[in-house]
Amino acid sequence: MASRPAPRTMTVTATRKVTPSMLRVTLGGEGMVDYPEGQQGGYVKLRLDPLPGKDKLTVRTYTIRAQRKGEIDVDFVLHETPDGTHGPATDWALAARPGTVIDLGGPGPAKPLPEDRDFYLIAGDMTALPAISVNLEALPRDAKGVAVLEVQDEADRQEIDAPEGVDIRWRVNPQPGAQPDLLATALREVPWPQGEVYAWAACEFSSMKQLRAYLREERGLGPDSLYISSYWKSGLSEEDHKIAKREDAEAA
Repeated sequence: MASRPAPRTMTVTATRKVTPSMLRVTLGGEGMVDYPEGQQGGYVKLRLDPLPGKDKLTVRTYTIRAQRKGEIDVDFVLHETPDGTHGPATDWALAARPGTVIDLGGPGPAKPLPEDRDFYLIAGDMTALPAISVNLEALPRDAKGVAVLEVQDEADRQEIDAPEGVDIRWRVNPQPGAQPDLLATALREVPWPQGEVYAWAACEFSSMKQLRAYLREERGLGPDSLYISSYWKSGLSEEDHKIAKREDAEAA
């Protein structure tokens, strides 16, 4: 079994707000030497300081939104927890300035869309927006489909270079995790298309379960026609979310 590559030390070269609820951090520096090409849509593991009372590093997973020569972009959703705080990765991103360094694990593989399907059904919240944007922009220009994207505010809509035949439908939820039926309800409004359908969905855990019930159980999409994942679970840390995902997968 191949060993994991050693973490790379990256340097922040720029930060900017993409929308009110999305912060983009651009990383470069020595860690980009010999970095594999074409990693947009894949993931990295941010290695952060230990949480209070903990000894281990805090690790958080994020998508590579874009890659250029010597740089990658990583987008962070700015969402407060019920007690008015942010998670450790968001805190790091908000404090980051050009010259800030961080160790990154990865890159891990992307989950792209196959190019040979008649119709695509896409659903996701803001945590999945970077991956979905990469996937839509990589589709053949004659592709057809519907993408339902959940954002926190109307101003969080982003420009995505999707094929003209892909209808992007934005849904606003000011409290992420509070409307777990939002995405599934929106997909049910789409008349079921003819031909070979591929569905791709990633979002909060409870929302994912509702989408899975529709796409897998009701519509019968199998592994070759469906990618579905939860990227987070409301009220849980990434570590506890992993446990919930494992238990859910075993039960399913």
